[in-house]
Amino acid sequence: MKLIECPRDAMQGLKQFVPTQTKADYLNMLLQVGFDTLDFGSFVSAKAIPQMRDTAAVLARLNLDNTTSKLLAIIANVRGAQEGAKHPEITYLGFPLSVSETFQQRNTNKSIASALQQVAQIQEICSRQGKTQVIYISMGFGNPYGDPWSAEQVIRFVEELQQLDVKIVSLSDTIGVSNPENITYLFSQLIPAFPGIEFGAHLHTTPDTWEEKVKAAYAAGCRRFDGAIRGFGGCPMAKDELVGNMPTENLIAYFENIGLNLNLNKEAFQKALAASGAVFL
Repeated sequence: MKLIECPRDAMQGLKQFVPTQTKADYLNMLLQVGFDTLDFGSFVSAKAIPQMRDTAAVLARLNLDNTTSKLLAIIANVRGAQEGAKHPEITYLGFPLSVSETFQQRNTNKSIASALQQVAQIQEICSRQGKTQVIYISMGFGNPYGDPWSAEQVIRFVEELQQLDVKIVSLSDTIGVSNPENITYLFSQLIPAFPGIEFGAHLHTTPDTWEEKVKAAYAAGCRRFDGAIRGFGGCPMAKDELVGNMPTENLIAYFENIGLNLNLNKEAFQKALAASGAVFL
């Protein structure tokens, strides 16, 4: 079981700028918990995501000597990949690829066809620099724009990613429209069909639907889950303040309740949980 903690996703939409040292202090707490991966920052346009303009400075302040967690940074183009790949501390570069043409334009200012070309170029950069590309299929469970969507369309996207030798694909519920039925169908189709790809779940949720989503994904074979402490963050386009990231504390409780040993430092987690309010509120 891999838990990916996503403070970057939680922070990026905040209007008030979180000081660099505050970010680093919080991330250093999270690095002691034992998460598989920390989605810690992004190398994207400072104009588009001003909150993440100090990612390189934050990285320089992280204490990586006594942690097993790997670092993931989000990028939106080849330039960002080149910048992120310069840092030996970073293991993963994450690229958002949408099945919605409208959202791809809004999110990365390019068409799906252009985005796929960039994925191929980024894959080459990762191969040269010893990084692993993680593709997030945003709008993976539906979209609000009226663009065509079907589970079969998502599967076709994965077929293209397999041809590019992408090894990790995370299905992202950008607006909280996933449900047990489409979660079960997608993961139960994809996981056996593409054994060379590790599939993850980046689910957004309301407080009353999180458990049924996690249960469905796990039962369908998913073993990689993204979360954010207290469910902070989410998609502004959802227009629903209750739709946020999957709360990490809920993931931990669910998996421990079914008997999994997550090998987490509970004291470190409680410390980070307590500190999160000062960062996000």
